[in-house]
Amino acid sequence: MKLFWKKKETIHILEKIESKYRVRRYIELVIGVLLIAVAFNLFLLPNNLVFGGVSGLSIIVKEFLPINPSQFIMIASLLLLVVSFLVLGKQDTKGSIVGSILFPIFVELTANLNQYIELDTSNLLLSVIFGGILYGFGAGLVFRAGFTTGGTDIINQIISKYAHVSMGNAMLMSDGFIVVSGVFFFGLTKLLYALIVIYIIGFMTDKVLLGISNSKAFYIITNEDEKVRNYILNELHHAVTIFQVKGGYSNAKDEVLFCVVPTNEYYRLKEGIREIDESSFFVVCDAYEVFGGK
Repeated sequence: MKLFWKKKETIHILEKIESKYRVRRYIELVIGVLLIAVAFNLFLLPNNLVFGGVSGLSIIVKEFLPINPSQFIMIASLLLLVVSFLVLGKQDTKGSIVGSILFPIFVELTANLNQYIELDTSNLLLSVIFGGILYGFGAGLVFRAGFTTGGTDIINQIISKYAHVSMGNAMLMSDGFIVVSGVFFFGLTKLLYALIVIYIIGFMTDKVLLGISNSKAFYIITNEDEKVRNYILNELHHAVTIFQVKGGYSNAKDEVLFCVVPTNEYYRLKEGIREIDESSFFVVCDAYEVFGGK
């Protein structure tokens, strides 16, 4: 019974945080998806840059099927949402629903944007740079808001869960296959440019997410150790390590909670700690490589 009430309390905290920032999160989601769609239609699609994901796959598919990219993205995204619901469950699917629907809609709405904005796409390097920056900035906003645009992100989660590999390796497997497939349709040169796009997108996404690493390490000192620990364990589903420490000046004994979370969950843990204990002290560091754990 005690554990039930503790879990109920942590769920209430998360709901309070998401309610508090709901408007801002959805604004960031809409702006982010719009920027991704604009980058796709203005820079990446006209140059046949297959950079992975359902978007990259749509560039290949349009070469041999009479279907425009927005239609393919919508069909693929909806099918993957169904697969995600059946395989991963409701909770893991929830964050992908809105982005999966908005993205193909915005791709369709911005499909003729190049008729109103005249850009010289003959300079491939400039298209790669600005397309990657715009796409990465948009993706960063989407992830920072706690959402995804679905697509191969769902495939990556399934591979990670059942093949017992990291999300990074799962992404390398699925998106890598799509990128390499582009060679057979558009040549090796386009592949090399696509790799530059992927790097820029990743770099910009990390910058928007307040870091350059995939994970953040939290060192937390709080008067509400038990509440913070239960919030991390029961709601965020991450492990916590407790250090016994002693103040250098006061010699008073205390505890430090240590936790590593994915970068896109940074705001949830940060705001959760502040919601539980406004007087808490915590330090956040980039965690470049994380091994072990679940």
